[in-house]
This record gives sequence, structure tokens and C-alpha cells, in this order.
Amino acid sequence: MLIVDAQIHIWSKGTPVPPHQTGPYSMAAALADMDAAGVDAAILHPPSWDADSIALSIEAAKAHPKRFAILGRIPLDRPDRRGEIDGWLKLPGMVGLRYTFLQPHMKSWPTDGTMDWLWPAAERHNIPIALLAGEFLPLIGEKARQHPGLKLIVDHMGTVRNTKGAAAFATMPDLVALAKYPNVAVKATAGPLYATDAYPFKSLTPYYRQIFDAFGPRRLFWGTDITRMPCPWRQCIDHVDGAMPWLSPADRELVMGRAVCDWLGWRRPA
Repeated sequence: MLIVDAQIHIWSKGTPVPPHQTGPYSMAAALADMDAAGVDAAILHPPSWDADSIALSIEAAKAHPKRFAILGRIPLDRPDRRGEIDGWLKLPGMVGLRYTFLQPHMKSWPTDGTMDWLWPAAERHNIPIALLAGEFLPLIGEKARQHPGLKLIVDHMGTVRNTKGAAAFATMPDLVALAKYPNVAVKATAGPLYATDAYPFKSLTPYYRQIFDAFGPRRLFWGTDITRMPCPWRQCIDHVDGAMPWLSPADRELVMGRAVCDWLGWRRPA
């Protein structure tokens, strides 16, 4: 079975956002850890704390095109950089865009007009966008309706940051409401971080079930965000069997990797 992690970061400098590991996480380290855990490939998300992380990710994708693809970013507040979207998917390994809004000055960007140029441009170029959108899930529905040709991904199940259990999944009604839009998918990433119990994290089962029932296996993507996980990569994989026992073999194959490759249009080399 193909196993593709829907979200990891590599970086060489900067101060990571907690609870990511404090030191750099290199391509070589990621490959070694992936090999040890049985992860075939991963989607790189260049982190904001390293200004060179996009270039680092491109080099990784060039060196290992079967192992890495990238969701990069064009600065949203730089009008002079907007033209980069025209050739975005021609960059080595690039399959889409990803945005977080972790800094105070970014919080208003989804609603104050800063992003207005992005939605139609990404739709026009068939560029998927992943978003850390727990604070503005209804807006995702609005944009999905306005731009039916634009593929959107909700990161980390739309959870509330820095919480666990019911508090983390307080946004669930808004998340499952997005399932009616066929152009919205969900990353089931960082699950163990939100669990209230130890491995195999069965406290996540009711939340996974709601998301699966709403979105189905073709719009639900397993992943880790491994550098902030409270457990080894292998447990992040194996917990799926304990926390999602209803998955059929075909469903599991989709959730664990096939679906995210299909959604992003990543055609891995043979």
C-alpha cells in the first residue's frame, strides 16, 4: 500500500513555531525517518520561519521526485509577487499552495481583501490551496461556492490550535458543513496531537468518524506534521487501524496516500 504523508516540514534555520522540534529538520533526516517508518512519500510544506525553505523544498523534490512534492506559498501581501502564480506549477515538485495565518498581522488577511486576488488566480491555473482555516471555516465554504473549479484543503481537520479532545474539535459543525462542496477536502493531519489518550489514540475515533462520513475517503488525507508529533512516525501510521476501524482496504489505501496524490494531481515517477 502506498503511504503518503500529507504534511511535513523541512528547514535549515529559523525559530520554529512550538511545538515543532527546535533544531533543523533536513531532507536527509526526513528520508531516513520515512524509510524507517515505511512512508513512501510526503508533501512538503515550506515553513514560514525559514526564508529559504521553499528553495530547500524544491531542491529536495528535484533530488527525490518520487518522494517529495510541495505546497509552497507566494507572499499574499506582496502585489509585486503575484505574477509568480502564472508559472507556479512549473516549479520542480510544486503541486499547490499552502497558507497559515499565525502572525498577528496575518490574522485579517482572509477577510480584509489581502487574499482576494488569490482565489480566482488559483482557480484559473488549477492550483489547489491548503489553509490553516480553523478560525474561518465558513469563509472556505463561501470561496468554494464562488470558485467551484478551485480545490481547497482544510489543514489539521480545522481544529482549534493548542487544545485537545472536545475543545480541539469544537469547530466540527463548521467543518462537516463544508462537505457539501465537492471542491473541499480535509487533511487528517496531526491527529495524535489532539488526542486525550495514549496510542492508539482511540479518543479520536468519534471525530475521525464524523469527518469520514461527511467527506468520504477521496477527500480525507492522512498525515502527521511529524516534527511536532508526540509519538513516532510508525505509531502515527498504525493508529489509523485502531482509531478508524471501519475503513475497508480500499478506503484505507485512499486515506493513507492515493487520495491526496489524486487531489493534488501529483503523478509520481514510476
